[in-house]
Amino acid sequence: MNSALFRALEMILSLDAEIVAIASASVRFALISTLFAAVLGLAAATGLYFRPGRAARVLLVVLNSLMSLPTVVIGLFIYSLLSRSGPLGPWGMLFTPAAIILGQTILALPIIISMVYGALSGLDPSLAETLETFRIPRFKRFLLILNEARLRVLIALVAGFGRVIGEVGVSMMLGGNIRSYTRTITTAIALETSKGEFEQGLALGMILMTISLGITAVMHAGLGREE
Repeated sequence: MNSALFRALEMILSLDAEIVAIASASVRFALISTLFAAVLGLAAATGLYFRPGRAARVLLVVLNSLMSLPTVVIGLFIYSLLSRSGPLGPWGMLFTPAAIILGQTILALPIIISMVYGALSGLDPSLAETLETFRIPRFKRFLLILNEARLRVLIALVAGFGRVIGEVGVSMMLGGNIRSYTRTITTAIALETSKGEFEQGLALGMILMTISLGITAVMHAGLGREE
C-alpha cells in the first residue's frame, strides 16, 4: 500500500500526462456546467424572490427534492432523452462532453437556485419594494439584489461546482468514460480501481480531495466574512 501511495505522489509531482488530461477534463466540464447553471439559477432565484407565492414555494420543494436524488437517477433520466430511441437522440449528444455538461448543469441547478433564493430571502424585505418604487430597470434591479447577497451567491456557485466535480453517475452514464475524451476523475478512479491499478486511482483521489478541501475552504472563508 505504501509503495502505491508513493507512486501516486510521484505521478502527481511529475505531472503525468494521463493524470493531467483526466483532471483538466473534469475541471473543464465542471466549470462550464457550473457557469450554465449559474446563469439559469441566478435568473430563476431572483425571479422567485421578486414574485413570491404558492407556485414559488412548490417549485422550491421540488428543487430541494432534486438535490437529494442520486446522480445515477438523474443520469438515467437524461440518458433516456439522449439515447437513439429518445426524443433528443438525433442530436448525437450521448457519450460526448456536451452530454456530461448537460447532466452536470441539471445537477448543479437545484442547489444554486435554492441557495441563492435563501440568500436573497435573508435580505431586508423593503429592498425589493424600494427598487420597484424608484422604477429602476429590471436588469439593474437584478444586479443590485445579487450584489447585496454577493458572498452567499458566491458560496452557492462554489457549492454547485462541488456538487458536479465529485459526481460519478452522470459522467459514467452520459460520457461513457472514453479515454482522452469524456473520462473524468471519478470515472477514472472507478475504472482503474476495478482493474487493480491503485496508483492512478490514488493519485486522482488525492487531486479530487485537494479540490474538495479548496471548495470547503472558500465556503468557510465566505461565511466567515459575513459574520
